[in-house]
Amino acid sequence: MKSPLRFALNRMVAPNLSLPDFIQLAASLKCDAIEIRNDLKDRQIEYGTPASRVRELCAVQGITVLSINALYPFDVWNDERRAQAIELATYARECGAQGLVMCPFNEPGDTRTDAQRAAGLRTALSEMAPILREYGILGFVEPLGFEESALRRKRVAVDAIKAIGGLDVFRVVHDTFHHHLANEHEFFPELTGLVHISGVEDADAPLNAIRDGHRVLVGEGDILGNAAQIDTLLSTGYSGYLSFEPFATSVHELADIQQALGASIAHLKKS
Repeated sequence: MKSPLRFALNRMVAPNLSLPDFIQLAASLKCDAIEIRNDLKDRQIEYGTPASRVRELCAVQGITVLSINALYPFDVWNDERRAQAIELATYARECGAQGLVMCPFNEPGDTRTDAQRAAGLRTALSEMAPILREYGILGFVEPLGFEESALRRKRVAVDAIKAIGGLDVFRVVHDTFHHHLANEHEFFPELTGLVHISGVEDADAPLNAIRDGHRVLVGEGDILGNAAQIDTLLSTGYSGYLSFEPFATSVHELADIQQALGASIAHLKKS
């Protein structure tokens, strides 16, 4: 029995809208969940909005905050990362968010060996687990499929989570863009806490040249196989949200984002 499609909006859908307008957009589309971010513009969580205000605005519309996106680079653990993690976990608990997205080091010039990266990943997960337990939230580990990413595939994340005994507080993020970029074929529906969806329509761009800026809403021209990925997840046991996460400026500048999102939702429902 395949689970129904449940859509959510990541703040990246419309980063230029005010928070009340963004929440209204979600409500208008009958999306009852959102993700907020700490990596936009001045890099404050939701542009410095108090957590209590986020909770209040969402409660009025019956909307759940799925995550704060993101703790970065979570796999390079130090005192600064611990402080960031506690700050984000505090905000997550106070605004009612279910969890915290955790992204790995993703820059050229990483001189660590694979063994050092693996050790860093296990250390970070071991250090994060008690923080997540204390604050009552989940850690959503998001592999990034770029060649320079320190953690490209979900299999590596899942094995590390199991190795440190973190199945109670960690889930993986299945991002359709990064799944395609990493050329990953494994799915982990039972350990997937969140799915990020975006489309790419530039069929001529080489795989290793595709970046966040190519990411648009999912439509007919999608080359990432979103519909097939979603179908696999939903038919093998995933029952959570599909959260729209387009990074392209062309999406952010749309005159009618509600109409565009509605069209993408309709496309996915019939796929």
